[in-house]
Amino acid sequence: MRNASVLIDEVEYANQVTRARLVPDTPIQTLRTLVPDGAITDVDSTVWTLELSGVQSYKADGLAKFLTDNAGQKVEMVLTPKLGTGEDTATVTVTCVPVEFGGEQGAFRTFEVELPVEGQPVFGIAV
Repeated sequence: MRNASVLIDEVEYANQVTRARLVPDTPIQTLRTLVPDGAITDVDSTVWTLELSGVQSYKADGLAKFLTDNAGQKVEMVLTPKLGTGEDTATVTVTCVPVEFGGEQGAFRTFEVELPVEGQPVFGIAV
């Protein structure tokens, strides 16, 4: 992804994010029966997670600070992998969770977090 947008509660955080992706989890169960071609398959509802990685910034405009300060709160997030009219977008409601603080000598302070998505993403096209 390049030239993306990560809007959370209408604030742009793309300059602090190194990874943003929506990941579906769709459980599928199969039960084999006693006949040669017998099988019963059940597909469960998809649950989505938003994976974010970024720079630990606990300054006033920092995403790490926002996620930690708002832990447990639901916020709207719009992911646009490539900016521009006619490009794909996904809008989701996520629950904020706190992110780590600190790191190793000689390395950037970064975080990785998985945010639970409420319901299903709404996919659209940027106007």
